[in-house]
Amino acid sequence: MKALILAGGSGTRLRPLTYTSAKQLIPIANKPTIAYGIEAIVDSGITEIGIIVGDTKDDIIKELGDGSQFGANFTYIPQDAPRGLAHAVMIAEDFMAGDSFLMYLGDNIVRSGVTNLVKQFKSENPNAMVLLNAVPNPQQYGVVELIDGKVKRLVEKPKEPKSNLALVGVYLFDNNIFTAVNSISPSWRNELEITDAIQWLVDQDFQVSPHVITDWWKDTGKPKDMLAANRLILETLESSINGSVCEQSEIDGKVHIDKGAQVINSIIRGPVTIGEGAIIRDSYIGPFTAVGNNVLIESSEVENSILLQDVNIVNISERIDASLLGRGASIRAVERRPKSQSFVLGDRSQIIL
Repeated sequence: MKALILAGGSGTRLRPLTYTSAKQLIPIANKPTIAYGIEAIVDSGITEIGIIVGDTKDDIIKELGDGSQFGANFTYIPQDAPRGLAHAVMIAEDFMAGDSFLMYLGDNIVRSGVTNLVKQFKSENPNAMVLLNAVPNPQQYGVVELIDGKVKRLVEKPKEPKSNLALVGVYLFDNNIFTAVNSISPSWRNELEITDAIQWLVDQDFQVSPHVITDWWKDTGKPKDMLAANRLILETLESSINGSVCEQSEIDGKVHIDKGAQVINSIIRGPVTIGEGAIIRDSYIGPFTAVGNNVLIESSEVENSILLQDVNIVNISERIDASLLGRGASIRAVERRPKSQSFVLGDRSQIIL
């Protein structure tokens, strides 16, 4: 069995961060989002992985390499434009070479992983299997209706959902899916939809089975979703102090500090992770904060936030909360007369004062 990870798309809902980085590489708890999916796939025993890449392929290839760091072997499959999930399956047919495969959306995180899903697929041997989770707002998702334990209908964002079971973004297929994706037409948004392909399998009496999970999962396509996923991951953190913490500092709760990081006259209340080379001086870092490599925080307070590498926060009098700061971002307060505020902002940046 092989796997297919989708890492294309432009990530418009995460602007301005995705103007300069692939959305799948934005870190959660100081690890690229896509790494969680890769690790889950490898843990299930699958090591031959195809990765669909688009405009950000150079960044993704540079970050992930040949897969050896994960114990896997990667093959990159270029997609000329975002043409839908079913199109991504279509262009991966040669790579699959007749094998069954798991498809995983690269910006999703499933806490329970995919091992049980793979085991069930191998045991029951259906033509397709979909990962589902009950949600309170099914009208915002692709929804699956079940009859006698089998998938009978898939509806994308229904106005009046007949089920609360949402598609999580993880699928398993045998090679009949290639007939399906070549048998459907583009949707109203001119994309080949995976829901239409799976519905085609159902309509042709192929067996499509559900796998329902009760543990949490996150589609990290929006900043608030990334912060929520960051909180959930940090809650699983194990304490580890590999950097330096001075005697005047206070560490409370689950805190991970990488080598080369320094905590000076500061309070750190976990769960918190602090990356290599970061300097925290005369500051407070509150729960659910991920501090990236080489970040400087001085005379400031931060909590419930994600700070990417090389961020600078200096002399900020009010606590920074629920924030997502991109690489090299700088927030500084200086004493000067007349008092004023100066900004240099990229497209679609947001400041709340």
